[in-house]
This record gives sequence, structure tokens and C-alpha cells, in this order.
Amino acid sequence: MAEKFGAKSTADEVLSGIDLKGKRFFITGVSSGIGLETARSLVSHGASVVGAVRNLAKAEPATASVRDAASQGGSLELINLDLASLQSVRACADKLLADGHIANAGVMATPFGRTIDGFEVQFGTNYLGHFALINRIEPLLADNARLVVLSSQAHRVADVDLDDPNFEQQAYDPFVAYGRSKTANSLFAVEFDRRHRDRGIRAASVMPGNSLTDLPRHFSPEDLQGLLQTVDAARTEAGLPPKELKEIPQAAATSVWAAVVANKDEIGGHYLEDCAIAPIDDTPNPFADGVRSYALDANKAKQLWAKSEELISAAS
Repeated sequence: MAEKFGAKSTADEVLSGIDLKGKRFFITGVSSGIGLETARSLVSHGASVVGAVRNLAKAEPATASVRDAASQGGSLELINLDLASLQSVRACADKLLADGHIANAGVMATPFGRTIDGFEVQFGTNYLGHFALINRIEPLLADNARLVVLSSQAHRVADVDLDDPNFEQQAYDPFVAYGRSKTANSLFAVEFDRRHRDRGIRAASVMPGNSLTDLPRHFSPEDLQGLLQTVDAARTEAGLPPKELKEIPQAAATSVWAAVVANKDEIGGHYLEDCAIAPIDDTPNPFADGVRSYALDANKAKQLWAKSEELISAAS
């Protein structure tokens, strides 16, 4: 970690001078936004990327920029995956062999709904789908591989609810549901790291930074602008500077930093932002920087793992 990167660093800057020929990465959600840029930057430095997408026909033209960037033997292969379906997750996992995994795909603040297996959509897609997928392919991961799981600043909104993860006993709130799913992703990285570090496999969660991707597709332009204003107002009230939006190449930087550049034994089990290990900050402000301590709680991570196995087993 000799070279210092930060909030404004881009994925290409992080990978400058690095030859990834012979390295293979599996990335979920590569057809748009941060996942697309993450794949493009890795492929342009010689990596072979297997990219998971929900719709192969739509993804082929959407990922043309990734293939155009291929150099030094870099390549992109697409594979079908719907994280909201455990059947699709199992079919995808059976086709995979990878050195590194970047769990990027997700949905944000959706209207209430359930996946085909009966899980609340955000918890099921953002977290449980990745949990099922990664655990299924874990025996195939190479020793010393890395797992990068995308969390979010939104984890600060809510801890996981182990008693009612699917909003069966309480009123649904789309932002609380999103926050819980992103806390779950951070806790997943904590427990996965603990379980597999004896093979040299290390896991970390990443806050990519706020950027205008298609993730908030359920927002009207007015609602999105209102959210950004709420964020700025909350940060101002806490004496924090406004949160600058990142360009997508900047938002992909921490993922590739964690997957390639950072010392994996230093970042393992941590929550990362702006190409660094984030400090713990338990102020209740949901729009502050840093990570809430509950998102790194080792005991809660073990409990969530057990609950997740129970939920998936019941749905099988």
C-alpha cells in the first residue's frame, strides 16, 4: 500500500502500470454503472473477466466498451445470473471458476416486493443471492483469492434485523430495507474472511462512493434531487463538507484497489472507502463518512450467516 489513492482516484489510476494477464475475475452486475467500469479497467490491464448479467441479449451491446478496451490478452465472457432466483444462482455457480470475485450487482430503494423464493427484494438480491452464489463457488476459488463485496454508506441507516429480515412483521421502508441489505453485505465479508483466511482468501466490503448510475432507477428526477439535498443538509448540520458525487471511473476505484492493489491481509475483514480502510464512526448521522461498528460486529456476522443458511435451506 505504498502509493496513496483517494476519493478522486479512478480505476485506471489505481491499476496504472499493473499487468493482470493470467488473472481471472468474476464480477456480478457488469452491464452498467460501476460494474461495467470495473470490468473495463480490469480487462484493459490484461485480466480475463467473467461478468454476470440478468439479460444476455441486452448485455452484449452494453458491454461493447469492455471488449474494445481489451489488451494484453484481456477478455470478457458473459454469464447469465439473476440474483433474485436461487435456481439461477445455482446454475451460474456450477459454471464458474475464478481467482477473485467482486460482488457488485444490486438494487436500491425498490417498492416492496418479494423474490421468486419469497425474500424481500433488496435483502434477497443485494445480499442473499450473493451469499448463496459465493458459498457455492467457494471450493473453486483459488488459494489467496480475494472477495470484494459492495456495501454502501446506506449501511448507516439500519443494522440487520435477524428476527424479521423479510419485513413480515413490520411496515416496509425502502431505505431501511436497502440499508439493512448493505449492512448484511459488510457482515458477510467479515464472516467470510474469518472462515477462509486459512487458505489465504481475504474478504472486504467496499463503499464505492455516491455516483449517478442507474441504481436509483426507482426515483423520479425530483426525488433524486431531493435525496441529494437531504444528504447535503444532514452533512452540513453535522459540520461535514458536502458529499461530492463521483464520476463512475472514480466510483470503481476502491473495488479494483481492493481486488488487486491493496495488501489483502491488511484489508481483510474491513470496510473500505476512498481506497482506504474506513474509520469507525458511530454517530447516528446516516450520511456521515466511515463505518458503523455494527456493520463489522463479528458475533452479528456469525448470527447472520447462520440465519442466511436457514433461509436458503427453507427455500430450497
